[in-house]
Amino acid sequence: MAIDDLMSRALAALGDVDDPKTIEVVHDLIDASEVTEPLPIADVADMLGITAHTLRYYERAELITVDRDANGHRRYDAAAVRRLVFLTRMRLSGMPMRDLQHYVELVDRGDDTVPERLDILMEHRDTIRRQIRELQFSLVATEYKIATYGGATGP
Repeated sequence: MAIDDLMSRALAALGDVDDPKTIEVVHDLIDASEVTEPLPIADVADMLGITAHTLRYYERAELITVDRDANGHRRYDAAAVRRLVFLTRMRLSGMPMRDLQHYVELVDRGDDTVPERLDILMEHRDTIRRQIRELQFSLVATEYKIATYGGATGP
C-alpha cells in the first residue's frame, strides 16, 4: 500500500475533518491485520512514500524504535508503521523535528503527559489551519491571474 492509497482511504473515510471519528480513521489506516509480519525497511519506505534514509534518520532521532532480525536488518511491525504514518503526516504538515521529538518523548513517558501532548497538537493544528487559509488565498490569487490571461479556472 503506497502513500496514495493511504491518503485515498483516509480522505474517503474522513468526510468532515472535525468529526470525532477522525482519530479512529487515522489509527486504522494501517490496520494490524494488514501488517501480518514485520516488514523490511524497503517495503515500509515504499508504503509511506519516503526513503529508507529518512526511516533510518527517524530512528537516529529517536522518533521510533525498530526491532532487528537475526541478521541485524530492521523489521517494522504494525505499531511501528502506524507511528510512522503519524510522523510522516506531522513532518509533511511542517511540524519541526524538535517539536516532534518532544512529542514522541512525551508519548514514551506515558499517560501523565497527555495534557502537554494535547497542547502541542492543538498549537500545531492552529498552524496547519493558518497554512490552509494562506494556501486558499494563494489559490484565489493564482486563479485570478489565470482568468486574467484568458485561461479557464476551476478544478
